Amino acid sequence: MSNHAQPLPAKITTGVPTGRLGIWWFLAGETVIFGGLIVCYVLLRLHHPEWAEHAAHTSWIVGGINTLVLLTSSLTMVQAFKAVTEGKTQRAVGLLGVTWLLGLAFLVIKVFEYTHEIHGGYTILANLFWSFYYLMTGLHALHIIGGLVAIAVVMVRARKGKDLQRVEYVGLYWHLVDVVWIFLYPLLYIAS
Repeated sequence: MSNHAQPLPAKITTGVPTGRLGIWWFLAGETVIFGGLIVCYVLLRLHHPEWAEHAAHTSWIVGGINTLVLLTSSLTMVQAFKAVTEGKTQRAVGLLGVTWLLGLAFLVIKVFEYTHEIHGGYTILANLFWSFYYLMTGLHALHIIGGLVAIAVVMVRARKGKDLQRVEYVGLYWHLVDVVWIFLYPLLYIAS
């Protein structure tokens, strides 16, 4: 038996493309951020039944429309990825464009919703419910903006036939944004 330890290989590989591994790590961090906010909100909500009265002032119809917009954008993102795997680059670019427009539509609707709420006196300082509402939906909106920037960059590169694997990566990010909204919508709009 030798006292000499076996040297580690110079490079340990996971078999997973670096970009995919990177986006999964990034998404794990984002999940912790949103998960922590959601858990804090739920724990406080359980101790503040009066929040139901405040939540009743949110528009479940507008929130529902935005949910439909985001779910549709997820579908077009999946179709864009499928088009890439089938070698239909221009179709993928078009579907990314539709996804981008749907993300923009979400933000436009959110601006009108915020404007209506603020004019109604429901500001971030109105009470703790509205503070959480604006924090969580505002952070989500920032993630939508980040997603729109990423989609635009990927579209430009894909149009040139470059970096097509990034369609998958931006798609994974976009699905996280959608999943987060699926949690926020019932917590903030429906559970009143």
